[in-house]
Amino acid sequence: MDRLDHLRCFLRVAELGSFTGAADSLGLPKASVSLAVQRLEADVGVQLLHRTTRRVQLTADGAQFQARAHDLLHDMDDLQGMFRIDTAQLKGRLRVDMSSGLARQLVIPQLPAFLAQHPGVEMEVSGTDRRVDLIREGFDCVLRVGPLDDNTLVARPLGQLPIVTCASPAYLAARGTPTTLDDLADHALVHYVGTLGQRSPGFEYYDGQTYQSLPMGGAVTVNSGEGYTAAALAGLGIIQVPLLGVRQALASGTLVEILADVKAEPMAVTLLYAQRRHLPRRVAAFMDWVAGVVQRELDQHR
Repeated sequence: MDRLDHLRCFLRVAELGSFTGAADSLGLPKASVSLAVQRLEADVGVQLLHRTTRRVQLTADGAQFQARAHDLLHDMDDLQGMFRIDTAQLKGRLRVDMSSGLARQLVIPQLPAFLAQHPGVEMEVSGTDRRVDLIREGFDCVLRVGPLDDNTLVARPLGQLPIVTCASPAYLAARGTPTTLDDLADHALVHYVGTLGQRSPGFEYYDGQTYQSLPMGGAVTVNSGEGYTAAALAGLGIIQVPLLGVRQALASGTLVEILADVKAEPMAVTLLYAQRRHLPRRVAAFMDWVAGVVQRELDQHR
């Protein structure tokens, strides 16, 4: 056996939790499977499996190794099939990250179409508002909203999300509806920051030449997109948020757009991925698909 065969044996044992079951499914003697895993553990220098008379379980190191081994074998499949045109054979794990709003409002609702087209692909979707480390955390690609801060990654611009200013009907009934920037002196802003403890720049507007920030008061500061919208729905103040995230609330009347002529700067949407000479076909296929999903959404608001 070569090292790839050792990996295949290990993965089948980990999947079935049994050397006997793995040997039967692979059509190999149990002793050969056991020896393959032992040699793999010797090569990597750690114990990958806990073995007892009743069960076989992954160690903590083995669980991490399992995910990387899956990716390696799928990349080998890509390498062997890189000149095939038949994309129906795509398989393997995809690990992607995006904001919670994009995941919930746009990507996940349409994900069944992608998986139906590529049933051999498995998805891990991280929906978080923090800036993940794509390489260190093992993501294949990241769908990022806002300014970029890492020039070591490949950036694929997809467009810009329009921003709306809005508040709840209850808030406006209590405080009045502002019609000018001067009126904001009597209003509260829900402050959004990447990390609690940071200072919010305030209310953003375009002065005819550049985008400016107007300092505003407000009792509530949040650090997540979901919390930002929830604070506005609760009547805690005014927010400036991507239209995608509050489209349903605006349609239902639970939020009301205000100061429609005072625009905040649109937020760029970008696909980021690590520099690689050859992207795995499953990654390239997903990025083309999600780019189409995002761009169709953005086209509706041009």
